[in-house]
Amino acid sequence: MTDDMLTDAFAKLLAEHCGPQVVRAAEAGEDVSDLWRAFEDSGFLDALVAEDAGGAGLGLTDVAGLVLAAGRAAVPLPFAQTMIARAALAEAGVRAPAGRITLAAGRLADGAVTCPAVPFGLVADWVVADLGGTARLVDCAAATVTATGVYGSLTAAVRGPATATVEADVDWAAAGAAVHAGLLAGAMEAVMAMTLDYAAQRNQFGRPITRFQAVQQQLSVMAEEVFAARMAAQFGLRGPSFRPGRLQAAMAKARTSEAAPRVAAVGHAVHGAIGMTQELDLQLHTRRLREWRSAHGSESHWNAVVGRALLAAGDTGTLDFVRAEMFPPL
Repeated sequence: MTDDMLTDAFAKLLAEHCGPQVVRAAEAGEDVSDLWRAFEDSGFLDALVAEDAGGAGLGLTDVAGLVLAAGRAAVPLPFAQTMIARAALAEAGVRAPAGRITLAAGRLADGAVTCPAVPFGLVADWVVADLGGTARLVDCAAATVTATGVYGSLTAAVRGPATATVEADVDWAAAGAAVHAGLLAGAMEAVMAMTLDYAAQRNQFGRPITRFQAVQQQLSVMAEEVFAARMAAQFGLRGPSFRPGRLQAAMAKARTSEAAPRVAAVGHAVHGAIGMTQELDLQLHTRRLREWRSAHGSESHWNAVVGRALLAAGDTGTLDFVRAEMFPPL
């Protein structure tokens, strides 16, 4: 199956099971287990698991389209995170627990793991907590899960006992960053599609607002940001295994996080007052752009990672650094 066929099949599944009403239901705390069962039954969750462990044995390059599609649909569950977690756990010889697995940074103190900001923490069953050098698996059912209080946010603080140590050779911070770069890029594509459609239909002074130069300029800025973000996300989700490269993930997350508020701002500006309404699906994506921008580190964090790597390269020129370190051959 080609990458396009894989993405098309997943997009069809999302069209059937993950409409805006499902996203709103998840935000309201309602049961969306039918969507998760659809993911489990489809086999996509084991796409990155090695073949000898019962998976499809695909790499990040193969599933990049799935992550972007999840972002376009504003999937309210940790689909991509579970894919990576299952692959890492299988390689480490740890039986992956049933349910939704998300990734987060945390710390271990007094026998408990504390993760202050867990993406999808309100809807996850498990958290792979990156403690810096090792990771622990936290059962959300046995943990204290505290919502952020932000409207519609699925992020939560999680504190609970660790059930297992995950001895996997994985840069969990890079994995989380690469995943969210893909989700951001997909969500931005959705915002652009909705904005272009609205602008083509909205008439002012007897003609579509797309005919006005000021609107055209805003849309061109949006398109530039969206396509740059997509390219960056694809480079971040690149490789024959489930492990993203740290610098590739850093570049991807930095560029997509940088683009997110700009795209959200243009989307709302072109939609005018209607763009701020709860009933319009636009806000389902723009709120995620704002939230996912900081998930696993914002652009300032990851730009610093790239900058330190460049300085550590010594006399290596910037162009040679980019060629050798940022975009090495597969």
